[in-house]
Amino acid sequence: MNTPLKLGIPKGSLQNSTIDLFRRSGWKIEVSGRSYFPEIDDSNITCALCRAQEMSVNVENGTLDAGLTGKDWIAENGSDVHVVADLVYSKVSSRPARWVVAVAYDSPVRTIEDLQGKKISTELIGYTRRYFADKGIDANIEFSWGATEAKVVNGLADAVVEITETESTIKAHGLRVIHEMMQTYTQFIASHEAWNDPAKREKIEQIVLLLKGALVAEKLVGIKMNVPGSQLETVVSLLPSLHAPTVASLYNSDWFSVETVIRADTVRDLIPDLLKNKAEGIIEYPLNKVV
Repeated sequence: MNTPLKLGIPKGSLQNSTIDLFRRSGWKIEVSGRSYFPEIDDSNITCALCRAQEMSVNVENGTLDAGLTGKDWIAENGSDVHVVADLVYSKVSSRPARWVVAVAYDSPVRTIEDLQGKKISTELIGYTRRYFADKGIDANIEFSWGATEAKVVNGLADAVVEITETESTIKAHGLRVIHEMMQTYTQFIASHEAWNDPAKREKIEQIVLLLKGALVAEKLVGIKMNVPGSQLETVVSLLPSLHAPTVASLYNSDWFSVETVIRADTVRDLIPDLLKNKAEGIIEYPLNKVV
């Protein structure tokens, strides 16, 4: 590669989870002090911290070749970028976040149509204005610099448009959700120029392949055990797997070693059944990547 790939790392709430995802994918990123240019152990990549809200703009104009940002901010900015992959991860959960319309719990407002002529506060101002205009609702939509949920409590707005994963913050402020505007998740994006450069495209595809592999792996574990031959078919029938379990005979024995990959959330129910069917030496181990 003639010039390194200029990669944007989202600064803020996604920064730590993004760096951790890269670590599990095989890259070590180190942020030192107040520097906006983290070190990465790959001579073909240079990193820059960039707010998720601005990432798609900087990728579109070529300041960055690629980066990670929310689907919501691409829509907000109307950026013309190449979306390489959807990557659902966050500091809270593995589910997509949602932009919702919320009002005070005791508000008479029940639907977004009831917000005709009302004041709405949000950080996602461009998308919200277009969304309400498309539905023929003439509302006064104002930009919020932060603490958006409190605007309704303080009487500064009739409703807010805010992002949520669990609704816990919204409920804690005495608000209730009346409408979901969009679901959002992290997307890996690239400029059209970088995507059309064979060397940079190959690097981008390598990164995305391993990031996706790490995300798949975090929901799976490996499990292995020893099983007597008389119980082998029964135990194998209990084991979910990507294809089929690996089975190998033990030396000078009528026992077998059985190994497979399963969903992490099935282990607690599976192990008691395996023990009932005479499996022994059960080992569960984490996975870094599944590709």
